[in-house]
Amino acid sequence: MSRRHSPIANWFHFRVLAGFAFCGLLLCPAAPAGAAWHAAQQSAAAQESPSPAQSEARSLSASFPRGKRLILKDGNFHIVRSYQRNGDRVRYYSIERSAWEELPAALVDWEATAKAESEQTRAAEALAKKVHAEEEASKAELALDVDASLQVAPGLFLPSGEGMFAVEGRVVTPLEQVGTELHRDKKQFLKQVLVPIPIVPDKRNLEIPGSKARLRFTSATLEFYLREAPPDPERASPVRKSSRPGESGPEVELIRATVKGSKRQVESIRSFFGHELDTSRDTISLQRWDVASTVFRFTLSQPLPPGEYVLAEFLPEGMNLYVWDFGVDAAPGQPPSSGKPATPQNPRD
Repeated sequence: MSRRHSPIANWFHFRVLAGFAFCGLLLCPAAPAGAAWHAAQQSAAAQESPSPAQSEARSLSASFPRGKRLILKDGNFHIVRSYQRNGDRVRYYSIERSAWEELPAALVDWEATAKAESEQTRAAEALAKKVHAEEEASKAELALDVDASLQVAPGLFLPSGEGMFAVEGRVVTPLEQVGTELHRDKKQFLKQVLVPIPIVPDKRNLEIPGSKARLRFTSATLEFYLREAPPDPERASPVRKSSRPGESGPEVELIRATVKGSKRQVESIRSFFGHELDTSRDTISLQRWDVASTVFRFTLSQPLPPGEYVLAEFLPEGMNLYVWDFGVDAAPGQPPSSGKPATPQNPRD
């Protein structure tokens, strides 16, 4: 038998169901919105990838509450924010209970407390240095120039910056540029004065002041690396050039200088009525290897006997008047050089 409800009962039943539905909307938000928020939280956590040192710092801060340890003679200790000794009492702020408390000063192991505070300070400073060093290394790694990390031997890398570098065994040495001077040959000048008819050609010598280069080597098998500046007209390069550079890469010659008094002669130029007849220089052949976009390696065709040498770059308008000079000394037990120049060779053959 079916039961019939009165209109009042039906109205009351409807209000109760509506109330439950309203409470459900308030307490239980829509599933898609809640899922999206949860996914956003997980994504933000995933993007945070601390370094090992930063992870260690977080782990250390999580395992030890921020504060000092007030160590007691019975081996226990209180984690305190600060403490103050007043006579025979010690007043301290307890981090565990977030309140000021007191205890007798005689119960505190003051030596152990001072030692623990000193160790905590040293550990914090060491960790801060470690994090800083790791961050600096990370920045340097991001800004590392490919050419600056070139390996020239096992475990040996080319230093940064432009210029010429000599590799002798396990040592890389930067070479300095020196300026050359053009001097008129006195003997040829006297011949021109004595001969009334102008048939004697003029002779000029390209020389370097000083009888010896400051930079010395003892190895006869050297290698050279030249790093040039990238093509940037607004950037000044420490490599000096007396005229515009070429477009096919650097043309470098190794020249054995002739010592004459207090000078080293690099090249002799004979000319007649302003026209160049020939040039004379004692060259040793080099092989050029293109290592990187602006880095070039030069290897020798023969061992170098003791003497004075220059590395000269040849530009479209002639030899660069700024050269890299060095000297080779006889190794211990090796007889000194006879001083006779080697047979001239043309490195471009």
